Amino acid sequence: MARTNGGIRRREHPPIGERLRVARQDRGLSLRSFADRLGVSPSLISQIENGRARPSVNTLYAIAGELGVSIDDLLFTEGERASASVRAGDDGFSSDPPADRQNGGPVQRSDRRKRIRLASGVVWERLTTSAEGDIEFLKVTYEVGGASSPASEFQRHGGHEWGYVLTGSLGVTIGFQDYELGPGDSVSLDSTTPHRLYNRGTEPVHAIWFVLGRRSIELDPEAILARRSRTEDPGE
Repeated sequence: MARTNGGIRRREHPPIGERLRVARQDRGLSLRSFADRLGVSPSLISQIENGRARPSVNTLYAIAGELGVSIDDLLFTEGERASASVRAGDDGFSSDPPADRQNGGPVQRSDRRKRIRLASGVVWERLTTSAEGDIEFLKVTYEVGGASSPASEFQRHGGHEWGYVLTGSLGVTIGFQDYELGPGDSVSLDSTTPHRLYNRGTEPVHAIWFVLGRRSIELDPEAILARRSRTEDPGE
């Protein structure tokens, strides 16, 4: 959906469903077998692939890890990395991108960030013009009530991450420890430690997030069984 901010039109990134379907089929995985490997319902994967549901942060990480692809591979396509700026009030793209945007140049203009809205009130905006190896540099928004995972679940993935809060009150649970971060506070954590990030205030949380070395890790069999025992819905 297009949004207007000060006369400049911004786009949310299109659904990832088609890219997910292609990646799954390229690996010879049926919808049911893929869902079983993730510990979610086939109906949830079907809804994501058909654009009727958004994945949660947890589910997105699990999908990327199981398929052996990067988050960028699922969220962004090469052809979109050099897309042009949009003139105020325009519904279409100009034919010639600015010099600093050609070939995924070094400057990412604020009005042209690629963005994706995930389930549970989380929005990611990529702060680079193209994928940069094993690095993710993001602006993350947790809307009121938004969280990286349901209250009963933690996320866990490879790598190390650093976060810096710009506005709002961000709850951070790392293992058995709970923290509250306000504007100007930062956090550093080993991403293999179970953790959860959530908005604990009455205004959106805006933060800058940097992740280094994200990689697939084997899913905990007990966690998969626990997820299978519940009825999945599009918000998970």
